[in-house]
Amino acid sequence: MIHKAEVETLHVMDQTEYGVNARVRRIYAGIVTFLFMLLVSMSARAQVHENWPCFHGPERNNKSGETGFLTAWPESGPSLLWTVSGLGEGYSTVSIADGLVFASGKKDDRTYVFAFDLDGEPVWEMPNGRAWATTMSHARSYTGARSTPTYDSGVVYHLGETGRLAAFDHRTGKELWFVDLRERFDADIPEYGFAESVLIDGDHLYCNPAGKKAFMVCLDKKDGRLIWANTSISGEAGYSSPVLADIGGFHHVINLSSDSVYGVDRLTGKLLWSVPFEGDRSLNNTDVVVHGEYVFASSGYGKGSMLLKLVSSGGRIVPETVWTTDLLDNHHGGVILHDGFLYGAGHNARGWFCLDFKTGKELWMSRGKGSLVYADNMLYLLEEKGDMKLVKATSGSYEELASFTVPSGGKGMYWAHPVVCGGRLYVRHTDNLYAYDIK
Repeated sequence: MIHKAEVETLHVMDQTEYGVNARVRRIYAGIVTFLFMLLVSMSARAQVHENWPCFHGPERNNKSGETGFLTAWPESGPSLLWTVSGLGEGYSTVSIADGLVFASGKKDDRTYVFAFDLDGEPVWEMPNGRAWATTMSHARSYTGARSTPTYDSGVVYHLGETGRLAAFDHRTGKELWFVDLRERFDADIPEYGFAESVLIDGDHLYCNPAGKKAFMVCLDKKDGRLIWANTSISGEAGYSSPVLADIGGFHHVINLSSDSVYGVDRLTGKLLWSVPFEGDRSLNNTDVVVHGEYVFASSGYGKGSMLLKLVSSGGRIVPETVWTTDLLDNHHGGVILHDGFLYGAGHNARGWFCLDFKTGKELWMSRGKGSLVYADNMLYLLEEKGDMKLVKATSGSYEELASFTVPSGGKGMYWAHPVVCGGRLYVRHTDNLYAYDIK
């Protein structure tokens, strides 16, 4: 039998234990909440950093916003995390989004789109039409995929070299829709195959069939339905990829044909302006660089570089030439604008250049040629024969901090542009993709 005094004592002890346990539970809950919020924050930052959804990144300026990278490498280079083989032939680079890495390549006589996880494990691969082939002797060694897959809202878009534009579910690879640009817009395969990486803006997809029924088109990204077609752009396909800009009260899609640099109203398809830009060959491969009301264009084969200022006058856009130069006649490795200075490689001049954006004045030059990407005040320069160089992004002088040689993935030049995303440096050479830890 339990007496009343014992019951009261037990009740007091129970209240005491309850109070202690409640405090413990509150402390535990606080720790769990803190850890949860920390993980959410880290996950959010990781998702921002591991986001390179299309050619040249989310802003199409080929610049990573990440920081905290190595400023020196061993002679063998930074740590190689993994190597993916089996991409086949191609010069396209990678896009990265939602924990997946996307690429394209040519195997046998077909073009494929690939998806890998961040550990380099294959997730899916899907064909996207016949691969490009040519009987031209000077181009036979340049076969392979050109277009980098574009990711948007759970869908991967890819343009094959023979004009097949397709949309795939990013998790499974299931094809959602496709459009044959050649058949739909009466277009021929360009001399070096279709090469642009398509642009997504809201519900719109922009690309350039360069056909008789349309040079540039705007499609509904959900089903490929035609929204508008522009037939007033001159020349042939220019191989570059379009960029967006809001200038002078207009929403521009800016790109190059084989003989001009032009801007189209992205809402209506109306040609807003056009400036002749033609050299010895029908090749304009480098994407334009836009800053404010200025548009920079560069190309090889005797063209050089040009800076335009787009002036709004009387409800229309009037392009004015600010300067031209033979320097930095970029072939296809890309040009980067950082802190008022242009960085890239010349074609005929065969050198890495830094030019003043406002004047075109040469500030430094170093021998070499290739493609590049920017991150954390540094330039990652990939020489077309395989040397990767880490160079400070400064106008004062060419200052090389480190270098290493990227392994071979097959025959041909190292023309796929490097990517910095999620603390990693991605480099593709033909059949292989390499992921380096550069944090």
